[in-house]
Amino acid sequence: MLKKILIFSALGLLGFASMQVPFSYVIGGQDQHFSLFDFMAPSFGGFVGSIWGALAVIAVKFFNVLAHGATFDTTTIIRLFPLAAGALYFGLKKYKAVAAVIPLVSMVFFIMHPEGRQAWYYSLYWLIPVAAVFAKKSLVLNSLGATFTAHAVGGVAFLYAFNLPAEVWIALIPVVFVERMLFTAGVALISLSTNTALAWLARLRGMQFVSPLVRAEYVASREFLRRNL
Repeated sequence: MLKKILIFSALGLLGFASMQVPFSYVIGGQDQHFSLFDFMAPSFGGFVGSIWGALAVIAVKFFNVLAHGATFDTTTIIRLFPLAAGALYFGLKKYKAVAAVIPLVSMVFFIMHPEGRQAWYYSLYWLIPVAAVFAKKSLVLNSLGATFTAHAVGGVAFLYAFNLPAEVWIALIPVVFVERMLFTAGVALISLSTNTALAWLARLRGMQFVSPLVRAEYVASREFLRRNL
């Protein structure tokens, strides 16, 4: 039990620290911004399991709001959940198809909205995590699916909360492509480097307790390159 508490505490501290490093601003987000945590959060699901990873992400974001004395306005509440959905997707090993339900449901709700219906093709991005479930298993595809799952949840939530016009969603299509490719690369690199470092630590005397965190298929090796290239 103590080891689990230490592991969650370490993830929490790393997550909180990474949230202090801004990356880019959220369109329509009222001074909200993406941070380094957006790259790290999906991998939480890989370290401690999908459900616990999602809960850890929500806990980190919740604590960050309290630590900065911010208010739980609509935008802040919305942003508690997209990364948790990404961690859930990333962490699932069995029943991976279950994760595909999230972006599919998001597509339905997006197209049901009057503004979303006029920009329905924006939601086609959310077929990517569905396709990734049934494609070759790799870190890059899992990272791609996770970041677009988070994007789907956040996109629908912002649409219904702020009624953003169709013109905004259409204008965002090329921006989303560049942004999500950067997030995919970041999630994959952080997961690879962290798993490799943890695998090395687990071989040291007295550090074997970190071995349950290691996702062996995401440790840098020749086998990893064969699976992912």
